[in-house]
Amino acid sequence: MTYTCIAYRVEDGIATVTLDRPERLNALTNTMAQELVRAMDVIDADDDVRAVVFTGRGRAYCAGADLSGGGEIFERDESGEFRMDRDADYGGIVARRFFESTKPLIAAINGPAVGVGVTSTLPMDVRLASEDARFGFVFARRGLVPEACSSWFLPRIVGISQALEWVYSGRVFPADEALRAGLVRSVHQPDDLLPAAYALAREFAESSAPVAVAIARRMLWQMLGTGTPELAHELDSRGIFFLGRTPDCAEGVAAFLEKRPARFTMKVSSDLPGYMRRWRELGSAEALVQAAG
Repeated sequence: MTYTCIAYRVEDGIATVTLDRPERLNALTNTMAQELVRAMDVIDADDDVRAVVFTGRGRAYCAGADLSGGGEIFERDESGEFRMDRDADYGGIVARRFFESTKPLIAAINGPAVGVGVTSTLPMDVRLASEDARFGFVFARRGLVPEACSSWFLPRIVGISQALEWVYSGRVFPADEALRAGLVRSVHQPDDLLPAAYALAREFAESSAPVAVAIARRMLWQMLGTGTPELAHELDSRGIFFLGRTPDCAEGVAAFLEKRPARFTMKVSSDLPGYMRRWRELGSAEALVQAAG
């Protein structure tokens, strides 16, 4: 597949997606958004990909939406009537596709990540930052509200008070503040950032069963929105019931007893349980359990 705004490669089970508009500080366009969604479709369909690292080419990760054409990027149908199928925020389309991933996603934030440049990383599982990184939820300073579903993700990551402070002020802040608030996992010297991200990706890729990871990823993300543990218990039980009788579980137990690395053979593309596909169609864990009676 050919891309014009991103670069894509796979090596040793790890996919690297590089935002590739360095002359525009990797600012997001509709084309880049579409390519990110297409790349995620390729990633989910490729059983050789076990984890994904996102980064930016040049000195920025992503400077936000491309404003080179003024405010036209935000303009919609002249009728003034909103329709989700036509007027959906494209940052949110990308964020929701990241949320639906069956593979672990890691952001290696090598430089400024502002606006959609930072909100689009929130559905990723782990964020690492360079000392050169800067972050900003700058929407109010542009007369806008946060996008890319960040009103859902950001308070769950850093807490409501910190989220509101960053959104109200719209200020740009350094990597060490992001680290203290829990927005990023770790801060690295620029040359050490990608090696650290790849080391984490290899840990995910080499030690864990891909089908188990895909199911667990959806369980943990979706449980952020529930108020009691009952629903989690139902999903835990479904997962244990399904996986406990699979070759991957037998192999995992045998590898533990024999003190050797496990060799998992099940594939995300073909071996996810039927309830996972139904879960994705229905959109929520509550709907899945209700449909099952």
